Amino acid sequence: MQDKHLYEYAVIRVVPRVEREEFMNVGIVVFCKRAKFIKVLYTLNEEKLHMLHPELNIAQISLNLISFERIARGAKDGGPIAQLETSERFRWLTAMRSSVIQTSRPHPGLCEDLEYNATKLFKDLVL
Repeated sequence: MQDKHLYEYAVIRVVPRVEREEFMNVGIVVFCKRAKFIKVLYTLNEEKLHMLHPELNIAQISLNLISFERIARGAKDGGPIAQLETSERFRWLTAMRSSVIQTSRPHPGLCEDLEYNATKLFKDLVL
């Protein structure tokens, strides 16, 4: 059990019309405190998103998801949130919000390879 990582993950969702509560999974955030690991993976299927809301501003959503990714990796151009500790960045990314981009509640897991597991979660829950 020593070689396994306890991690948390949340699904990133686009909610085109918040009042309707319809959403599409577009990405994941994976976090492991002990390994100081945090990763955001996402993709946008414009055709499907436009089925939920034809006037959806995909370019703005893309910019917001780029910001999510920059914050996760602690990029210098990611703003003040990106300069926080790994666990604080994860908590900020997964905080409850009423906006077009939301995340699920964090879920726990146990794995040996965080990179592999992040990719597997992304394939299973988003693609």
